[in-house]
Amino acid sequence: MATAAPRPPQPLTGAKLVIGTVALSLATFMNVLDTSIANVSIPAISGDLGVAPNQGTWVITSFAVANAISVPLTGWLTQRFGQVRLFVTSVLLFVLASWACGMAPNMATLLAARVFQGMVAGPMIPLSQSLLLSTYPPAKSSMALALWGMTTLVAPVMGPIFGGWISDNMTWPWIFYINIPIGLGAAYATWSIYRERETPTRALPIDRIGLALLVLWVGSLQLMLDRGKELDWFSSGEIITLAVLAVVGLAFFLVWELTEEHPVVDLTLFKGRNFSAGVVAISVAYGLFFGNLVILPLWLQTIVGYTATDAGLIMAPVGIFAILLSPIIGKNLPKMDPRWVATAAFMVFALVFWMRSHFTTQVDTWTLMLPTLIQGAAMAMFFIPLTTIILSGLPPERIPAASGLSNFVRIMFGGIGTSISTTVWDNRSALHHAQLVEHANTYNPAYSASVSQYTQMGMPNLQANGAIERVISQQAAMLGANDIFWISSVLFIGLIVFIWLTKPAKSAGGAEAAAGAH
Repeated sequence: MATAAPRPPQPLTGAKLVIGTVALSLATFMNVLDTSIANVSIPAISGDLGVAPNQGTWVITSFAVANAISVPLTGWLTQRFGQVRLFVTSVLLFVLASWACGMAPNMATLLAARVFQGMVAGPMIPLSQSLLLSTYPPAKSSMALALWGMTTLVAPVMGPIFGGWISDNMTWPWIFYINIPIGLGAAYATWSIYRERETPTRALPIDRIGLALLVLWVGSLQLMLDRGKELDWFSSGEIITLAVLAVVGLAFFLVWELTEEHPVVDLTLFKGRNFSAGVVAISVAYGLFFGNLVILPLWLQTIVGYTATDAGLIMAPVGIFAILLSPIIGKNLPKMDPRWVATAAFMVFALVFWMRSHFTTQVDTWTLMLPTLIQGAAMAMFFIPLTTIILSGLPPERIPAASGLSNFVRIMFGGIGTSISTTVWDNRSALHHAQLVEHANTYNPAYSASVSQYTQMGMPNLQANGAIERVISQQAAMLGANDIFWISSVLFIGLIVFIWLTKPAKSAGGAEAAAGAH
């Protein structure tokens, strides 16, 4: 993060305080909204651009990977250019990238625009936190972060609703175009109020080799995961090449960063038990959460036949308990053991995914919405306690680096989780389809009864078999999704072990910890 000024600026008051808070919150809202709004729009984007729905998920993964790579650079960029200039520039470039996404004529152009959008989005969230904390007196930092946190919780609620309505009633480019007025307004208001509160700047060396190696191995890994499914994995020379580049790039990256004087990421942080175990817990959990967040609306629209609007409304209740409980958790966390709070979150996540593992193709709306509603409670207990654990015991000067590194790993796992979940879904669906087809023969009374029923309705045998095939495909996709939900439930239970490998200090939990939570 930015170097502290000799004399920190005085907190804002009156109209400037209100406008500044709203402007920073709007920028954060736009950033988080852009991530969640695309989830329910994948079928519309895929159909319009002529690609398969699983290829449409690249719209999400490309953004996540680029965003993850750019987050560790926030500290260096802040000290080089100042946090106000950097924040406003990031917002304006995000607006430009959003316009480019909406104008994309094909998938390749859209992915390039999303990569650019992810890169420029990296500094926005950490800098919005930093600027907001400088806006309020230290005694009210918790309230400032609570206000900020509301935007990160409301956005995932509004994203599916907006994305669904836009996809059904307009065209998918408008999910990106809505960022333009929000971003321009936020940038203008922020610059008007904060330009006199710029942080000092200084020229610092940058680890160009470390940055290049980071881009190499992370990009190769994500491309391998995204392309592997359609290229039949390691039977393809391209996938083998990408795998080798990812492994070799990671090996050189680790060696280089451990010996570099000014590393892109401070890997020595992993020597701390709280940091390493906490990062594993929050990153894997976030990957599972984000992967399922993509699978559910995709299944609802492509298999069950829900519209994008209806799928968005199914996802919306996640924010109810999240918004209601987050201020309570934030206020009382210093009095509690964060390990117990995080354990409760993982148990609730496990319950939610276990409930979803019993879905059928005839599932009613209430059955779909109930797990989503309960999931909001898990979200309220997820980020802040785990981030408190991760940053516990670290000296103040290491907290920005630790927060940046933990966010890098978490966001990267979000993209990886999306790729892996869609691949596993396809593979499990194909397996279940093959098993179900084995029973579709004349020796099976249920099959014979189904064919007879269709023929009595006037269908010829060929058409009747086609109808049965559609039913089998729907059931196979449902069973494949159930497998993912069940596996996710088990893994969340297993991740609790990592929570209890940590030993956070009783005093852990301040503004700095909460600030790194999202």
